[in-house]
Amino acid sequence: MTQHHDETRAAYDGVVELYASLFADKLEGRPFARNMIGSFAELVRATGNLRVADVGCGPGHLTAMLHDLGLNAFGFDLSPGMVEHARRAHPALRFDEARMEELPVEDGALGGVLAHYSMIHTPPGELPALLAEQARVLAPGGLLLVSFFATDGPETVRFDHKVTPAYSWPVDHFAELLTGAGLHTFARLIHDPASERGFLDAHLLARLP
Repeated sequence: MTQHHDETRAAYDGVVELYASLFADKLEGRPFARNMIGSFAELVRATGNLRVADVGCGPGHLTAMLHDLGLNAFGFDLSPGMVEHARRAHPALRFDEARMEELPVEDGALGGVLAHYSMIHTPPGELPALLAEQARVLAPGGLLLVSFFATDGPETVRFDHKVTPAYSWPVDHFAELLTGAGLHTFARLIHDPASERGFLDAHLLARLP
């Protein structure tokens, strides 16, 4: 495991209860993100394959949201503290400790993958392999919804996230990386920031052909 994984895991283990308290509302105050997840769920349901992984699931609030939207959703997180909290908060759902780069899922098994701001701590050089892993677990026609902080500039920006260092990406560059992983980006939503960081919020919806 690389150093940034160790640092990220330790950082999130240290803020489990605070993080969960901040995000327990399932995006009630974030209509753009909520509606993109709703669209994602509707499109996944249309594929007939309801198995969906919430990668970097944190306290499990969005895994539960996907379940409420009719999907067979389960969550993975690097942080054992987050996994333990998610299991307590949502005992009917499955949560496991796992890295996004090495998902314990068979090839072509899933109708969808949700990555809600869970790739933001991945160093730029490691993101292509991480995206390829998400493509690996998707069935043909499966969908990936990835949300991240976006920048207007041409370069990826490293910044001090409140938990552990993170990156903000040019949207076109991120979409190109999705193409490189074999995914077709067919919808994008970019909007003004919901936080004081000043970065845009971006949501890209991609499909495995």
